[in-house]
Amino acid sequence: MPTDVTAAVRSICLALPEVREERAWVGTRWQVRSRTFAHVLRVEDGWPPAYARAAAGDGPMDVLMFRSSGPELDALRGGGPPFFAPPWRPDEVGLVLADLVDWDEVAELVTDSYRCRAPARLATLLTRPPAPG
Repeated sequence: MPTDVTAAVRSICLALPEVREERAWVGTRWQVRSRTFAHVLRVEDGWPPAYARAAAGDGPMDVLMFRSSGPELDALRGGGPPFFAPPWRPDEVGLVLADLVDWDEVAELVTDSYRCRAPARLATLLTRPPAPG
């Protein structure tokens, strides 16, 4: 896994309350109270195969897995590249992190994923950005 991608996601995740980082079976994951809300990994030469199939490519590509809910979940899972819908969890979304990734968008997606997985007491500590318009 490229250290710059991991470092960028790490900086977003570790800014959230009570987050712990650990090595996953592949890549790195971040958890709140033992519940994973973000996972980054590299797909290369079709490995790991489940992620290569879900992302519809053999790589090399860096992938961020996160959780979502409600209308945003449906939009992200059905929106097409760079997003994809892995078959193993109905509330999980994958994002291929291309060269021109919007890190502000990634921060919003990861923060929303944290809200989905964190206990209510921790989730309420986060402030939402004001709605546009």
